[in-house]
Amino acid sequence: MKYIRNTLEFQIKEPTVVTFGKFDGLHMGHELLMDTLKQKKEEKGYSSVVFTFDIPPKPNASSEEKRVLTTNIEKHRLFEQVGVDYLIECPFTKEVMTMEPVAFIEWMVRSLNMKCVVTGNDFCFGHNRKGDYHLIEECAKEYGYEAIVKEKIRQDGRDISSTYIREEIRKGNMEKARELLGYDFFVTGEVVHGNHIGHSLGFPTVNLILPEEKLLPPNGVYQTRVCLEQKVYHGVTNVGYKPTVEGTHPLGIETFILDFEGDLYGKEITISFLTYLRPEQKFDSLEALKLQLCHDISMVRQLTK
Repeated sequence: MKYIRNTLEFQIKEPTVVTFGKFDGLHMGHELLMDTLKQKKEEKGYSSVVFTFDIPPKPNASSEEKRVLTTNIEKHRLFEQVGVDYLIECPFTKEVMTMEPVAFIEWMVRSLNMKCVVTGNDFCFGHNRKGDYHLIEECAKEYGYEAIVKEKIRQDGRDISSTYIREEIRKGNMEKARELLGYDFFVTGEVVHGNHIGHSLGFPTVNLILPEEKLLPPNGVYQTRVCLEQKVYHGVTNVGYKPTVEGTHPLGIETFILDFEGDLYGKEITISFLTYLRPEQKFDSLEALKLQLCHDISMVRQLTK
């Protein structure tokens, strides 16, 4: 997959099928768009393009409002797995922000050799969001592309959306998040050094400090799945601040990987959240923490049988 970012100067020569959106978390609603891109690629031989904007958070946005389901790196890898040919992360400059909708369509046709547009019926674009799927359909014949509009997928009386999924993750409802995403909610990061308390207790753990914008489930302990070096292991993961250990600790995640031995410092791993087990808590002693860890590990082994 070709990853184009930090520029407005892009040009694709071969005919393309294009979809537009924020794509925060490649959820079940997005999957419908991806399937249509794949279908058109097979039928017409078009290269598939995902076009998204790199929009910085609003200056007055709260830290919670800035949280995302997938970081840019995670999003990149999801699209690679889907088989997208081009991922364009367009800077949201003043020039782009004030572009009239028809001018935006002309730009896409000219720069992407766009022969087919696949979009949801909630997509808006152009200056003051004046463009919508109706305009995309109206301009199709004049600009020589096919327009395909998909209805939103609904579940439990609601549109499946990134907002809906973020709500469920904030509740710790990982099963519902999985149902809406179509895969387990995950985090990807580099293993960093912690305080080695887990190792002294006989349960060596791996620590991740994630980008500030990455959404995390509520502080607590979770059954997880750990992917490293193309192998998958079961894990027990704590999200939080390590309240039993003295000192001030940044928000992070700490995972004991079942049936694994080895040095992972500096390596990248992916942790998928399966089930919320219990809240994070402060213990009176490290021995009490050790006993609880034994119980948590036993519970995960039971769940994975």
